[in-house]
Amino acid sequence: QLQLVESGGGLVQPGGSLRLSCATSQFTLDNYAIGWFRQAPGKEREGVSCISTSGDISNYDASVKGRFTISRDNAKNTVYLQMNSLKPEDTATYYCAADLFGDDDCARSVNFEGATIDYWGKGTLVSVSA
Repeated sequence: QLQLVESGGGLVQPGGSLRLSCATSQFTLDNYAIGWFRQAPGKEREGVSCISTSGDISNYDASVKGRFTISRDNAKNTVYLQMNSLKPEDTATYYCAADLFGDDDCARSVNFEGATIDYWGKGTLVSVSA
């Protein structure tokens, strides 16, 4: 079964930084818009950020805008989420998702509302605590 693999999670103090990676060795990500989602215990999954196939379009949830930066390196078949100024409320399991030819979906909604997500990862845990 094809899937994405997230890495880079961990425990960090408030104000700290982490960089998450989303990659796969099973298929090329070139034609997929990629989104980062998170789910905290007892809460619904929410979209955090997404990026278009070429990287020229990105979208952020208001809660992370100015602190998180999404990027992609298609040569390395990897998408990154740089997270700075982390807050305890950022604590969650972070998932990446792939939407084939999903540039318009990403531009329209960071949650990819109404779109079909083709692949998900299993998630990486981010804990922000003193």
